[in-house]
Amino acid sequence: MILLSQINKTILYCLREGLLCMSGSLITFEGIEGSGKSTQINLLIKELEKLDYEVLFTIEPGGTEIGDQIRRILLDPSYKKMNNRTEILLYAADRAQHVVEKIIPALKEGKIVISDRYIDSNIAYQGYGRGLEMSMVREINEWVIRGYWPDLTIVLDLEVEEGLKRARDMTPDKNGDRLERELINFHQRVRKAYLNMAAEEKRFKIIQAGRDSMEVHRDILKSIKEEIL
Repeated sequence: MILLSQINKTILYCLREGLLCMSGSLITFEGIEGSGKSTQINLLIKELEKLDYEVLFTIEPGGTEIGDQIRRILLDPSYKKMNNRTEILLYAADRAQHVVEKIIPALKEGKIVISDRYIDSNIAYQGYGRGLEMSMVREINEWVIRGYWPDLTIVLDLEVEEGLKRARDMTPDKNGDRLERELINFHQRVRKAYLNMAAEEKRFKIIQAGRDSMEVHRDILKSIKEEIL
């Protein structure tokens, strides 16, 4: 089952732009740093493939040859002087390529697309986190995604301190990438953003991530069966 509000948005956009509307489903995973998205996505893909669904996994930033180059810039700790507007435009450039090259073709083929981050990351990180003008953040991203909204967005919620420790411990110097090195107040604003968005829009499902990974997986699978399958 696909959420009606998202169908309407997509159909209206497709009609206006003369595009063929999607027939697959787009599931996005969001959350603060270290919330366990990679682990849960891998578990979900294995389960869906056992059920004979065609699945495309992709990631932002990245997921394309051009996007991988942008990802290196965005996460490189040496770029300390990156301006906030530069940052959001780099994310937008990555997403523009990602949507056209990966997401739209897979959806038209009827696949389930699972993306590690998407439009809501910009709203959380650059809108709430950086304090950029929200109307501008939304306008840039709505233009870039071309009407292809997620059918379901899974938010893995976790205490900021625990998430940052997990994320930073996975890097060689234990300090994390450029975003993981931000002050804790920044990451607290990001977490609050996800909780606020989930309270306002039905396509979001909050899943408590500070538990056994298989418990988290079962809750995610239940949400997907209720909303998508």
